[in-house]
Amino acid sequence: MAWLSAALAATPASAQCVQARAIYADPAGTYELHFEPVGSESAVTSNHFKVKVGKTGLSLDGVVMQSGEPMRANGIVMHDCPTGDVTGAELDACTVWEGVIYTVDKAGRIGLLETEDAPAAEQILLPDFGPSLRTSSAWGAGKANADSSDVFAFKGCAG
Repeated sequence: MAWLSAALAATPASAQCVQARAIYADPAGTYELHFEPVGSESAVTSNHFKVKVGKTGLSLDGVVMQSGEPMRANGIVMHDCPTGDVTGAELDACTVWEGVIYTVDKAGRIGLLETEDAPAAEQILLPDFGPSLRTSSAWGAGKANADSSDVFAFKGCAG
C-alpha cells in the first residue's frame, strides 16, 4: 500500500478529480469556477460550470459546446438570461463572455478543455474574461465589482 500512497502523492491533485467536479480560483481568490455534471448524455453541451463572484452571492452560468472547424471547446458565460424562446438580442444582452476555453498543464502546455469525464485540468484560461466582465450586465453595484484574471488555477474537487 505504500506504493499507492507514493503514486498518489506524485500525481497532481487535479488528475485525481474529473472535470465535472473541479473547482478553480483566480489568483486573488475573488472568482471561482465550479464545474458540475451536465446531467444528460444527450445534451449538446460538454461541460457546465458556475462562476461565483466573491462575497456578492452572484453566480454566473457557464456552458461549453464542442463546435467549430476544427472542433474546439467554445464556452459562454451568462448573467440572468431569460429562459425559453429567446432572441439573439436578448442572448447578447445577457452574455458576459464567450470564446474558446483553454487548459494549461503543469509543464505549461496549452490545450483545449476536455469533456466532463476527463481528468480535471490544472489551469483554465478564459481569454479576455476580465475585460468582458467589466462591460457586461454582471458588473456594477451589488454585482461583480473587482477585476478578474483570465487564468484560474485548480483549487479542489467537489464531493
